[in-house]
Amino acid sequence: MNLKYYILFVLIGALSCKPSFEEPQIPLDNYKVEDGFKLEMVASEPLLIAPVAMDFDSKGRIWVAEMTGFMRNIDGEGEDAPTGSIKILEDKDHDGVMDHAKVFIDSMVLPRALALVYGGILYAEPPNLWFAEIKDDKPINKILVDSLYATEGNPEHQPNGLMMNIDNWIYNAKSHFRYQRKNGEWLKEPTTFRGQWGISHDNFGRLYYNNNSKQLLGDHVLPNRLIRNKFVIPKNSVDQVLTNNQRVYPLHAAHVNRGYAKGVLDKDSLLLNVTSACGPMVYRGGKFPKDYDQNVFVCVPEANLVKRNILEFYGDSTAARQAWDGKEFLASTDEGFRPVNLYTGPDGNLYVTDMHRGVIQHQAYLSPYLKKKALEKQLDTIVNSGRILKVSRQEMGPFKIPDLDALTGAQLVELLKHKNGWIRDRAQHHIIYKKEKSVIPQLSLLAKDVKHPIAQTHALYALKGLDALTFDLLKEVATEGTPDVTSHSLVLLEAFASKDHVTEAKILFNELKKRDDKAVDLYLGSVIGVWMSVSEADFSPLLYELIEQYKNNSRIAEAILSGIAEPIEVVAQRFEEDEPLSKTYFYENLKKVADLEASNKANWIFTKKSVDEDSRTKGAKLFRQICSACHGMNGEGIEGLAPPLMNSEFVTKPIERLGLIILHGMEGPVHINGKLYELGTVMPGLIHNQNISDADIADIISYVNNAFSVNNVSLSPDKVKMLRNKKPKSGNEYTEKELLEYTNKK
Repeated sequence: MNLKYYILFVLIGALSCKPSFEEPQIPLDNYKVEDGFKLEMVASEPLLIAPVAMDFDSKGRIWVAEMTGFMRNIDGEGEDAPTGSIKILEDKDHDGVMDHAKVFIDSMVLPRALALVYGGILYAEPPNLWFAEIKDDKPINKILVDSLYATEGNPEHQPNGLMMNIDNWIYNAKSHFRYQRKNGEWLKEPTTFRGQWGISHDNFGRLYYNNNSKQLLGDHVLPNRLIRNKFVIPKNSVDQVLTNNQRVYPLHAAHVNRGYAKGVLDKDSLLLNVTSACGPMVYRGGKFPKDYDQNVFVCVPEANLVKRNILEFYGDSTAARQAWDGKEFLASTDEGFRPVNLYTGPDGNLYVTDMHRGVIQHQAYLSPYLKKKALEKQLDTIVNSGRILKVSRQEMGPFKIPDLDALTGAQLVELLKHKNGWIRDRAQHHIIYKKEKSVIPQLSLLAKDVKHPIAQTHALYALKGLDALTFDLLKEVATEGTPDVTSHSLVLLEAFASKDHVTEAKILFNELKKRDDKAVDLYLGSVIGVWMSVSEADFSPLLYELIEQYKNNSRIAEAILSGIAEPIEVVAQRFEEDEPLSKTYFYENLKKVADLEASNKANWIFTKKSVDEDSRTKGAKLFRQICSACHGMNGEGIEGLAPPLMNSEFVTKPIERLGLIILHGMEGPVHINGKLYELGTVMPGLIHNQNISDADIADIISYVNNAFSVNNVSLSPDKVKMLRNKKPKSGNEYTEKELLEYTNKK
């Protein structure tokens, strides 16, 4: 055969064996993104179904958790079937669209969170939190990190998130624990209970989250700053509503669970305010215009849209405002579009995890109204889809994604200056888990480089992770740094509180106080009590100065209280003798903490080993599954979501009234113990839930009454059956007025 034809024959044969890169073409004509941005489909069915969480590895591949068992039919049947999985999605032809998928773990029941950390994968499959090393894209050496990670019951209200923060701790939404791996051992610590679905952090390390009816909640301070004293229960600095504007601007009349209720829809049947907000994300990608830096994007799946909020920082607090009135950053008329989580990618772009399921309201809360509408519109048939979307800036290409696993320690340190927060975070984490001790001098130099303040903070926490921080370095950084860098230095200096450092710390603190900067004073206040326990004479004058200056500042008062190590009652007596200070907000709260300390009533996050600890009757289990998501495990209520049950007049006699509320639901506003709650949400009744029997409701009533009131009364299943026919006048939910009228009749 002629050599020329032989070569041609070989080439044709090789081309005919080329792997298939089939990529479904899904049009995005019914999606609208903000001008100047481009929306692309990165992955879709059949590669993935019902994605709820994802992460990127160093090769740019996407690891995704599929919650395929959630609401596969209108009655939510088959939820416990092991149909979920974690998959690895890959773009083998490098055109920006995922074309291959491999199963990493299968036969999972409702997996809900994952994070690529410590060279392996941390993932949640209720009730367990697992960690596995990765070899050849397969899990090995699987370890049970926490057998009490998630409660049984409603998957809408179980812990999730698994987000590594700048402080080297992994945080969750709907949880009061954080996790870290140190020297091969997993650590678990109490933290503030936060949010419902999704969690994010800003460049400073503050946390952001939300719940159904409040699109953006957050902490004004760094995590765990205010819970070091277990009797301090912060009320004004954590779990705060950052914007009172819950307005949404959908493109069409999407069907929502309480669409029949007054004030939920406008005259055109458009949703007015969020009802299922989730998946907040602080954009830190460095690719969008400058005014997008640290904006918070929020998923609103019930209205098929993604919101944009602009953060504003005030030293001791944070606030947010919607970017626009009348429009959203991303919206669609596709009622299958269900954005549930958002991520900044290694390329600096924004990624949207679209569960793409017709019905995302769990059957336990599904109203007859939405059930009927879903069947009419055949929304219940959208069950075999799932997408990941990418939003990018039109005129800018992506960053070159560095293969972090292949970089040297020195190269990883350089990446701490990168514009993309994803890359900075991962570089910091790689330095720590790889134990790159050789770069400690380089990190120390970067920590002092005032030209790169964000990189300074990453360098400090990389050094902390390597156990290489020193008092002298932190003192120098605090002296020269910006308010944010100085604040972190003060927090980290707390570990060096000893007699050896009293003199230098005193000089430093007094110099920092002269800056008269509220942010610095907040963190100075948070550490001063710790240093007072080493030398009261040296640091008490500064403590008094801070209290005097900020006597009515609730956030700084909570910060100071949390740092006080000695018995609070002793401190309270000392302040009682100082008449001016005894009339301050600080003293008022000091007395409350002293009372809690005297009665040994610690913050509940320190007493509950897990939210699944209660071993009471079936009523307790049903309460956890159905009610605690809104009212709290301890009946304390949840800010912006539901009022407290503890000692509520609606939990006490007549017990029939509680039965009416549980059966038929309740619409606000409502007064509890003399306080008005205007939550803008409706508590759904259980009357239409065919899986909840009269006996089940009687069990719930018995538990709630016994657990949250001084009464010890119950209601028989036969009485519950009778109450089913006592419907509200409106045919929907009871109002406070109607319930009180019922009480008077009794």
